[in-house]
Amino acid sequence: MAEKENSGRMTRAAAKRKATMTAATDEKRASKKRVVLGELPNASNVGVPVNPEQTQKLKRTVKASTRKRKPATVSETAKVSETAVESSVDIDARTDDPQMCGPYVSDIYEYIRQMEVNTKQRPLLDYIEKVQKEVNPNMRGVLVDWLVEVAEEYKLVSDTLFLTVSYIDRFLSLKNVDRKKLQLLGVSSMLIASKYEEISPPNVEDFCYITDNTYTKQEVVKMEADILLVLRFELGRPTIQTFLRRFTRAAQEDFRMSHLQLEFLCCYLSELSLLDYNCVKFLPSMSAASAIFLARFILHPKQHPWNHMLHEYTRYKPADLKECVGIIHDLYLSRRGGALQAVRDRYKQHKFKCVATMPVSPEIPPDFFEDFMG
Repeated sequence: MAEKENSGRMTRAAAKRKATMTAATDEKRASKKRVVLGELPNASNVGVPVNPEQTQKLKRTVKASTRKRKPATVSETAKVSETAVESSVDIDARTDDPQMCGPYVSDIYEYIRQMEVNTKQRPLLDYIEKVQKEVNPNMRGVLVDWLVEVAEEYKLVSDTLFLTVSYIDRFLSLKNVDRKKLQLLGVSSMLIASKYEEISPPNVEDFCYITDNTYTKQEVVKMEADILLVLRFELGRPTIQTFLRRFTRAAQEDFRMSHLQLEFLCCYLSELSLLDYNCVKFLPSMSAASAIFLARFILHPKQHPWNHMLHEYTRYKPADLKECVGIIHDLYLSRRGGALQAVRDRYKQHKFKCVATMPVSPEIPPDFFEDFMG
């Protein structure tokens, strides 16, 4: 009987200790701030006031420090100095967004510059003349224009489209392709690019369906394997879009019009350049810089499109861009590739600010390519 009583006391004591520990754990959990992953701030260190008293103390400290400031003239001088320092800092390093990789963004783009000139990952400048027997520039343009529709249909990001065209040009530089297999090359290249860029890429059946089942699943997969082998699995190379992001930020520094309009116009001009076989010879950075030049001219036709900041970030002078700008300008005016309408129709939409409908002078003043004022 005594043993049962002692056992009961021990059980009750254990239950009491367990209840106390559970309460302490719950209290500790309640004191922690729960954050949904999507709500996480960009800044790596975000301070949270512990209590209202600390907040008030912080406010009093800030007010006190404000009263102890130096005379206005010295303050103004310091502000000018800060502006000068900021202008010397890389444009992508001025933000707190960790995705911009501010501390080492210059090194990243230096590496990308070296990648884009690597001849092993670049298409031949005249592959249609030297390698292809049935494919011509017009067929290539029709294929790219159709792929723009496919990208729009499956809501693919621009990077996927640019990579797709890059894979097509590189493959055609090394292997002769029957004209009946050109569309197969296009969808298989987009399948690979989607896997590389997209979070939820379309599957093989989707690409078969978009061709009205002209090709079987086995044919698409076989062509995918052929592309990977010919490209030696070297899939990550810089495209126009890679440089356009950086150049656009530099182009917005002294721009008074809508930044969104400038971005859409630059994207439109860049996608137009994909249609023309003559643009294959230009480096991605040059095509991106040319899109910036022409976009600024379209929006401000009386102002010189170039400045010292753009020269610094793109490393191109206006004279370097003359030929590329001329080709894209002709594309914009439909003097080239006028029958290819998918890109044009896409950027006539209101969600892209109807940039494809903006008027532009049929001629760019020759002196704009001679020199520029900073």
